[in-house]
Amino acid sequence: MWLGVACCWTSLFGASYTTRLQLLVFLQGVLYAVGGALLYYPCISYMSEWFVRRRGLANGVIFAGTAAGGLVLPLILPLLISSQGPSRALRILSIVIVSLLVLILPLMKGRLPELRSSRARVPARRRYVEKNWSRNVKFWILLTANTFQGFGYFVPIVWLPTFATALKVDATNASIALALLNGASVIGRLSLGYLSDKFNPWSLALSTLLFTSMSTFILWGVLSHTFGGLVAFGVVYGLLAGGWSSLWTGFIRGVGVTQDDPIDSTTILGYLMFSRGIGNIVSTPISTALSTSNSSAPERHMDAHLGFDVDNGKYEKMILYVGTCFAGAAVVSLMGWVREKRHGQAGN
Repeated sequence: MWLGVACCWTSLFGASYTTRLQLLVFLQGVLYAVGGALLYYPCISYMSEWFVRRRGLANGVIFAGTAAGGLVLPLILPLLISSQGPSRALRILSIVIVSLLVLILPLMKGRLPELRSSRARVPARRRYVEKNWSRNVKFWILLTANTFQGFGYFVPIVWLPTFATALKVDATNASIALALLNGASVIGRLSLGYLSDKFNPWSLALSTLLFTSMSTFILWGVLSHTFGGLVAFGVVYGLLAGGWSSLWTGFIRGVGVTQDDPIDSTTILGYLMFSRGIGNIVSTPISTALSTSNSSAPERHMDAHLGFDVDNGKYEKMILYVGTCFAGAAVVSLMGWVREKRHGQAGN
């Protein structure tokens, strides 16, 4: 984990001095991601060791931390950059982050160190049998729904400030809109994490995905021609879509992994993060292509009465794309819910 700290600090501090785009992409896009992974995955593994009955809530707390950063940084960074400049702001940020990590990391410890050391001695045949979750149909249904969700989830987060600017909103209010979305995500992740310990995660997934799709079409596509409508969409979107990752530990219990096996739990979480990460990478060029495809359309020369009409309909296809991704994820989750119900009835 200390190597992860070094990578994150080097990424931010080094980026403050670079003047080459290629080096900036490497430092911020590659090195920081590697450092973050080296820090993040041990935390997920430790969480699986320490928590069993309330693992969903613990998972929600961990993922709520990233949303909390998204709540604070959009409010602080514009002020820091305007007062100190981009380079100095990056150096200050690197010092703050590494200082916090140095204080926190000594407290990060696993509960079962002997399990990690003895795992390598488990016979290969037994390890193969233990991984029966990879042949569980519900695992692949989950992975498919997770990928669909990832293809849509990151688009509003990336484009919300730009959409707000198209509404003639100043940069401060645009940052506030994004901060409110992330703030709502904190609540959504904590809530769904708690609920996943109590209720069927497929039912929670189906309801949140369905309502997210509806809110995208209605709140973003119809009502977001005003800043108030856009803020309402951001808050609802954060509450519903932001909590998806908090359901992961609930899903894992249903794909053949025992609750006292932190290694397999962490492995499945890695697959889920990977499939969602594909959406994170691919959704940006897709959404950019969708927005530029409408920018060449003839101007309508009329006030926007719908969110679809904002900036000459630039965001219309993008909104439809996001809503459709969540609708597709809801359909796949319905398949998982039906299979779960049939499996439960067969067990009875």
